[in-house]
Amino acid sequence: MSKKVVLPLTKSHNDIVDTNILLNLYEDMLLGRSFEDMCAQMYYRGKMFGFVHLYNGQEAVSTGIIKTLSAQDYVCSTYRDHVHALSKGVPPRLVMAELFGKETGCSRGRGGSMHVFSAQHNFLGGFAFIGEGIPVAIGSAFQSIYKKQVLHDYSDLSVTVCFFGDGTSNNGQFFECLNMAVLWKLPVIFVVENNQWAIGMAHNRSTSLPEIHKKAQAFGLPGVEIDGMDVLAVREAAQTAVQRAREGKGPTLIEALTYRFRGHSLADPDELRSNKEKEAWIARDPIKRFRNFLINNTQVEKSLIDNINVKVKSIIDEAIDFAIDSPEPQVKDLKRYLFVEDED
Repeated sequence: MSKKVVLPLTKSHNDIVDTNILLNLYEDMLLGRSFEDMCAQMYYRGKMFGFVHLYNGQEAVSTGIIKTLSAQDYVCSTYRDHVHALSKGVPPRLVMAELFGKETGCSRGRGGSMHVFSAQHNFLGGFAFIGEGIPVAIGSAFQSIYKKQVLHDYSDLSVTVCFFGDGTSNNGQFFECLNMAVLWKLPVIFVVENNQWAIGMAHNRSTSLPEIHKKAQAFGLPGVEIDGMDVLAVREAAQTAVQRAREGKGPTLIEALTYRFRGHSLADPDELRSNKEKEAWIARDPIKRFRNFLINNTQVEKSLIDNINVKVKSIIDEAIDFAIDSPEPQVKDLKRYLFVEDED
């Protein structure tokens, strides 16, 4: 059931994707990259603490997948969660304030970098340990089925997207939840962000079957391998998977081949990967690649792209100002938000 998707950036898609969608995809990727670059600056200035894992290089996966979803759909992330949250619509100022540990953050400053969460945006959070989010995603997808079959809510099924890395695909939760998702035909999409490295372990040294999408065959769901540096290839695969899930046909496993341009975290000196390997992947930067595609293969004017660059810079600057000016959590509220509070 495995298949490979043709790389859309090798052909013109003017007749398939309209200009507004293309520009929105570019803006979302650029916002993610700019946000993470600013996080690095703030971390080294002592404005953020703990472990901070950046997403640079993988933006096409987040944008291509999440921008195909509706507001009613859910996203379950990893500890590399900032950009997933931004793609799902969580305001950059709230994510930045969370990274600063401020009361105005989307998790009220209690979560930090690895636990970004927003109930309002159906963003189910980042998780500090690998594989933690997969069972949560199964629960989210199950409630969508339950509402329809038991509570007789006949609105469209809500789809849940679950992101995780290549290292996680060797863990038990991965196999158990794939089996359960197929058994119950749950509307869930498993997205493996195969960035080739599980912290400091090269992917091909840690698994007996490096082609993760082929593991779907054992459980009877579609397994798709895509170019994770090509936002249109990712989007194309996502649209097929979302439609399948929405129609009640069950889950899909998508393996996106991508690469993180920075170390595992900002505390990682990144000495294990060769410069030759990094340079080869950086040459395929998904944002630069897509920008060139827009200029050379569409009717998008360069001035529109330049305007987006200015807009994104303004958004990031505003997010920093908001985070800096926001209040710290108070000691008296240490145990607040552990339980649901009365509305009155």
